[in-house]
Amino acid sequence: MFTTRPEISGTFGVVATTHWIASAVGMAVLERGGNAFDAAVAAAFTLNVAEPHLNGPGGDVPIILHDARSGAQRVICGQGVSPAAASLEHFAALGLDLIPATGVLPAVVPGAFDAWMLMLRDWGTWELADVLAYAIGYAGAGIPIVPRVSATIEGVRPLFETEWQSSAAVFLPHGEVPAPGSSFARPALAATWQRLVREATGASREARIDAARAAFYRGFVADAVDRF
Repeated sequence: MFTTRPEISGTFGVVATTHWIASAVGMAVLERGGNAFDAAVAAAFTLNVAEPHLNGPGGDVPIILHDARSGAQRVICGQGVSPAAASLEHFAALGLDLIPATGVLPAVVPGAFDAWMLMLRDWGTWELADVLAYAIGYAGAGIPIVPRVSATIEGVRPLFETEWQSSAAVFLPHGEVPAPGSSFARPALAATWQRLVREATGASREARIDAARAAFYRGFVADAVDRF
């Protein structure tokens, strides 16, 4: 049957994402003995680097998974919740009757990171360090920019330059939009993941992943968000 989508099939495994490098990362995990959940998390973090306009640790991720061992489906709700201080009274005190669509005020508690960590902990088999190694490598060394990323950065350039100057420092190196096809590195992101790996200590694989969750939501990442 003809379809407008490429037909993907395999006898060993199949990985499909929105970016060819993330798909290759997922397949590499399978080929090294990881299971589907290890591959999914590794690919997701690679997408944080490859498609930052669509994918990031501060976003949401609804996960529906099938566990072949139990023959059952499970759902992980990676929906970010509103911060405790984001009350109707707080917004009214700021003179707002609608929550703004951009900026800090509408931001939710990041849901994606914990959802990925829970999937890795409860259904995966790999250590966090091994899963994050691919994303760390691409964030540090650079990844080819796809045209849509360049176009998105160009579209928000005025906001970056006037309002979100810390974002401009990341996405407008030397004041310019990265050209499509150029290599784009995220050294601060690589350093964040590396520190998470260092702080992911514990007596078991599960404990080490929980330590990384704590570092993100109650440790150095949360402290950086609070200071910002």
